[in-house]
Amino acid sequence: MSNNQINLISEIICPHCHMKKMEAMPTDACQWFYECTHCHALLKPLERDCCVFCSYGTVPCPPIQKANSSGKTSCFCQHESK
Repeated sequence: MSNNQINLISEIICPHCHMKKMEAMPTDACQWFYECTHCHALLKPLERDCCVFCSYGTVPCPPIQKANSSGKTSCFCQHESK
């Protein structure tokens, strides 16, 4: 993947049942919740992560990818409390 190319697919891995599923990520926002399709656990971002893809995915969310390619350390949607 080049610096200008944003990957929109990530494999999300449930920390409870270890089910893996390929998911499309939103391009303009961070996804704060994800329900596992196998065990139905509601995943929330880990502390200091902006979204579930950054916490449990194989590829960080598009806003983080954009921030990283521009030399920033976080994305625009990072929030204080979860």
